[in-house]
Amino acid sequence: MTTPGPGAQGHTAPGHAGPEHEGPEHAGPEHEGPEHEGPGHAGAAADAAREALGTLRAEVGKAVVGQDSVVTGLVIALLCRGHVLLEGVPGVAKTLLVRTLAATLSLDFKRVQFTPDLMPGDVTGSLVYDARTAEFEFREGPVFTNLLLADEINRTPPKTQAALLEAMEERQVSVEGTARKLPDPFIVAATQNPIEYEGTYQLPEAQLDRFLLKLTVPLPPRDQEIAVLERHALGFDPRDLSHIKAVASAADLEAGREAVRRVHVGPEVLGYVVDLARATRQSPSLQLGVSPRGATALLAAARAWGWLSGRTYVTPDDVKALARPALRHRVQLRPEAELEGATPDGILDGILASVPVPR
Repeated sequence: MTTPGPGAQGHTAPGHAGPEHEGPEHAGPEHEGPEHEGPGHAGAAADAAREALGTLRAEVGKAVVGQDSVVTGLVIALLCRGHVLLEGVPGVAKTLLVRTLAATLSLDFKRVQFTPDLMPGDVTGSLVYDARTAEFEFREGPVFTNLLLADEINRTPPKTQAALLEAMEERQVSVEGTARKLPDPFIVAATQNPIEYEGTYQLPEAQLDRFLLKLTVPLPPRDQEIAVLERHALGFDPRDLSHIKAVASAADLEAGREAVRRVHVGPEVLGYVVDLARATRQSPSLQLGVSPRGATALLAAARAWGWLSGRTYVTPDDVKALARPALRHRVQLRPEAELEGATPDGILDGILASVPVPR
């Protein structure tokens, strides 16, 4: 397996965009312009970080067949310090994907299986009486980590979801009136099953809006499914990730974030993002459109994708490539549109086709 180097060839755009949305990964040197990163310590660190994050995709591929766009989405979330919601039917390697990603990073990782009887303290931690000192001491919950896998998040009741919401938004937890900061970075990768409703609690809109991206994990095509079976026939054990190496570190993520913050955004691109958000609010098929927070999330993800593609500026194609994963969970269909078979992705595709693209 070849290791993708820096630039667009190392990543596949998240969101299952069609050819008309795939601009970023086809950007070559002729699109990079004079503002491409020059020499210097910061530029060298950024280039090394981009290469390390490109290598990460190949390392994940040792355990997970396909799903390149989902891996790219997770990398974008790490660069933006954002959270990700993974949705897919059981058995498409959602949990394995996050576990493998954690193994490729020199970051602390914890997993919580969400169940109907899970209490907020089981996630955030709680005060425990110590008989030796005759005092209460705080014992940290699994949320005190760098990468938290919240497995089947929609199986836990709203009270526990609210506790996780504070951690996601404020990057701290409050126990008995005392706020305790979480480590940096802190990323939540949550999974949910879209077809099982018994014993589940729908995520509230306020919590959905805290996720930077919602990534759909699809069933693999026939050739990839054959490759999965071949690996298992040769003895692959998804519970054993000892063969996965850590290829990127917290320093790489920090260098990447600094580089992303330097990515230039022109006024025409800012206007395009706002026009897309406003179009969702005016769509007759939607009863809830994209808020300004959603627009800023789309812009942040597009900047990260532009940098991963080897550029120091954002193009409208970057925005189009990230529109569906950044916005699909922030819109709500009208009941009559649902009855007609409309989907958030379909509505967003129509908006992307109708809103004028700046040149």
